Amino acid sequence: MLDLPPLARFGTRVATGLLDVTSDPAALDAAGFWAVCADFEGRPVCARFADVREEPVPAPVPGAWRGPSVGDWTSSLDRAAYTTGVRRIREHIAAGQVYQANLCRVLTAPVASDADVDALTALLARGNPAPYAGTIRLPAHGIETATASPELFLRRDGRVVESGPIKGTGRTEADLLEKDYAENVMIVDLVRNDLGQVCATGSVTVPDLCAVEKHPGLVHLVSTVRGDLRDGAGWPELLDAAFPPGSVTGAPKSSALRIIDALETAPRGPYCGGIGWVDADRGTGELAVGIRTFWIDRAPGGSAVLRFGTGAGITWGSDPEAEWEETELKASRLLAVASGTYEAKGEGLT
Repeated sequence: MLDLPPLARFGTRVATGLLDVTSDPAALDAAGFWAVCADFEGRPVCARFADVREEPVPAPVPGAWRGPSVGDWTSSLDRAAYTTGVRRIREHIAAGQVYQANLCRVLTAPVASDADVDALTALLARGNPAPYAGTIRLPAHGIETATASPELFLRRDGRVVESGPIKGTGRTEADLLEKDYAENVMIVDLVRNDLGQVCATGSVTVPDLCAVEKHPGLVHLVSTVRGDLRDGAGWPELLDAAFPPGSVTGAPKSSALRIIDALETAPRGPYCGGIGWVDADRGTGELAVGIRTFWIDRAPGGSAVLRFGTGAGITWGSDPEAEWEETELKASRLLAVASGTYEAKGEGLT
């Protein structure tokens, strides 16, 4: 096992001094500062840290991260399998079983056995800055994750909760199609229903619908759903109602999950899960949807692989080849960052 101290980093907030680790989300309503990584398959890891401080994200150190070569990446679904999956989802839609479903694939490449995910954090902050960037390094618990997520899963401030689902992606705003707007509205409705299970009646609103946000290399349609938690509801009830995030499953969620399970050939892990922090003392927290996310898996013999997930929401209006290209667009910049090298002169990533 790699001997690296436990650490969590969210923007300029850094947590060290691991106190305890639990899979019980009720701890998030107790006390202390927690880093949270809940994988798509439903395994939550909540780590409480003693020391929380503000410090700038470190600059990349030449040679600290040795990423895989661009050609080393393999995909759990190749182009033919992915486009076939899109056609299969359209058949489910035609049969009335689902309105939309997210189809994802996991990319994998070998990395050095001493690879440190926090060194990748510095490269991501420079090459693909993101509003919900975060890193959790808990080697003893199988968590070594760095996210450049642009998407808010759940934010909590006292009793007020908020979600910011993303649906609709293009290189520019002009690339966004009617299908993208329809997809976003469907997921907003799903998120409203999810939050409605744990929020006071009549408190769930949609302050923003289909706002265009610009991110490095692409644009997204983003909406905001907000509500007031009902009395007696806390993090366990909130996560139970909202997990996994609707934007990376589909609608209806239960049907979409069955289709995903049948078509995808690799577990998503922290990709499409929830990654972030909770300050139980202040009653605040912010979890991102684990998209644009890398994680390291280690074998008992010491070898290590880097994984990254990418996917697209499939509707009746989806073109299989266009959906494949969307997954390529979402992955291309991030893979270039992870596979690149930092030049000390400041030219950036090559």
